[in-house]
Amino acid sequence: QVQLVESGGGLVQAGGSLRLSCAASGGRFSVMGWFRQAPGKQRYFVAAITWSGDDTQYGDSVKGRFTISRDNALNTVFLQMDQLNSADTAVYYCAARRGLALVAQTTMWNYWGQGTQVTVSS
Repeated sequence: QVQLVESGGGLVQAGGSLRLSCAASGGRFSVMGWFRQAPGKQRYFVAAITWSGDDTQYGDSVKGRFTISRDNALNTVFLQMDQLNSADTAVYYCAARRGLALVAQTTMWNYWGQGTQVTVSS
């Protein structure tokens, strides 16, 4: 049974940083990523990374501020979030897919975590 468990969310002031972690169990995945969903809005792509870590992709709103990485020995993916602002407030979801491509469409991802809340106060 595949499980993705996020941690590291919380309350932070604008301009601050947070680091999210997602521990996977029950499988190893070529591509892992992060999405986020604010209240009343759809789920948006944040970042994705390949198995080797050589290829990454980011949503336009987080480029230059967020960094995705992974530790395959720990079967864990991370999201370092810097220069946070109020628009980053959302529930952040870890996701995994068995395909090889980095894709932004939510329907292309096979597994999802339960989410972790990130709140940025201005």
